[in-house]
Amino acid sequence: MRTYELVVVFRPEMAETEVRSEVSQVEKALVERGAEIRQVDFWGKRRLAYEIKHVSEGYYAVVAFSGGSPAVDDLDRALALSDNVLRHKFIRPE
Repeated sequence: MRTYELVVVFRPEMAETEVRSEVSQVEKALVERGAEIRQVDFWGKRRLAYEIKHVSEGYYAVVAFSGGSPAVDDLDRALALSDNVLRHKFIRPE
């Protein structure tokens, strides 16, 4: 199993409770696919470095986990289709 970090930027129009709920759904999806959550870091609303789809702010969340590539592939597809996600990125820190 490899170690990954997932960085997700959610839309700023959402309430913070909705964003935290979305992050917990991401965690649940990872665990269902055999991943082990190591750490979840919710940064809150921050200004983006550059505008994405005419939006200049977003809620940031970072999820560190260990898992296989099927979990990453499935979640990557789901996050790409989500209307609440502005941008997401999987990172292998090592």
